[in-house]
Amino acid sequence: MTADRVERPDSRYSWLVAVIGAVAMVFTFGTPLSYGIFREPFSEAFGISSVALSGVFAIMLFTFFIGSGLVGVFGARFRARVMLLVCSLATAAVAPSLYFTNSLAGLAVVFAVLGLALGTVFVLIASVVPRWFERRRGAATGLIFVGNGLGLFVLPPIWQRAIATVGVRRGFLIIMSVTTVAFLLAALVCRRPQWAAQSSATAGELLEWLARLGGTRTFQLLFVGMALSFAWYQLLAAYAVDLFVARGLTAASASTAFGLIGGVSIISRIGSGYLADIMGSRRAFLASLVCAAVGIALLFVPVFSALPVAIFLIGLGLGGTATLYIPLLMGIYSPEKDTAIVGVFNVAIGVTALAMPPLGTASVAYTDGFTIAILLTFLATVVGLWAIAVGTAR
Repeated sequence: MTADRVERPDSRYSWLVAVIGAVAMVFTFGTPLSYGIFREPFSEAFGISSVALSGVFAIMLFTFFIGSGLVGVFGARFRARVMLLVCSLATAAVAPSLYFTNSLAGLAVVFAVLGLALGTVFVLIASVVPRWFERRRGAATGLIFVGNGLGLFVLPPIWQRAIATVGVRRGFLIIMSVTTVAFLLAALVCRRPQWAAQSSATAGELLEWLARLGGTRTFQLLFVGMALSFAWYQLLAAYAVDLFVARGLTAASASTAFGLIGGVSIISRIGSGYLADIMGSRRAFLASLVCAAVGIALLFVPVFSALPVAIFLIGLGLGGTATLYIPLLMGIYSPEKDTAIVGVFNVAIGVTALAMPPLGTASVAYTDGFTIAILLTFLATVVGLWAIAVGTAR
């Protein structure tokens, strides 16, 4: 089989790239957004307060979003395979690291490196895989984000079970080792196709491009809107398990219920990709945010029967927004700067990610309830919906 026959849009090889990308995606978001499960076990294992640990996890989310976003912007001219290989080596290096540190500073370094590696893999996969498709780009993007949603579904209970069964350090070693294997597989397969133009801009030219971009009203609204479109889930992840326990679930059941949000999102990750191919990414994206807002509003209802409905709607909203924001952006900006576009908006998401874990934890701890935390989550969703709607209006 010749290279020309293999490397064509929407080919069998294109779908192989998408499938491998989906496998790698399982290990990107699932671990950083399991920090609500890490808090108590890590606090006991290392003798560090949960509030201090929330700062460590905020650093992880900062490097996951902002650090990897900067890598995406300024690494757009580097080969994706090489960058994926570096990320797999980084996860291999941190896998045994908890055996060698007991300090808050040491944990901050470990989780900073981990967040950067996981986030960079996300940026690379999310920006490179869609380049292999033309007619089925929405469906292919949906597929890789199914992997992302599967990680949100299975990794929280896997982390909870692993830590409860073998302890913090050994559980971390095992899961990080599996993550390394998945990233190595992606490094072998996931690269830009030969026909896809790749940015050759220098760092100075990229800075000039960013300055021009930042001066436009569309970018300003989208920057705020995308940040808030993910801030609501970052907030929710900080207190969701505790909220579900307060509503009557056991700790294990609450972790599973939180994972179900990611599980339900798999449905919308598949469906929203096809829907975007039919009705457009903008409408499907905004509809997803509406679902999330309604689901979050139901969390105000203290009746247990409202909880499954809330989880279902939040999951639908999460899956749609996570899947469609990249096709939405690629329809507005030049795909030549694929990783740069994904990277710069990852920075937007990271700006809120730095504040959300401490804010979510503190709003519950200092008000002795969940009302303020839920209200902040709802407001983030509504304002994000408004900003995206206005920013993408024609």
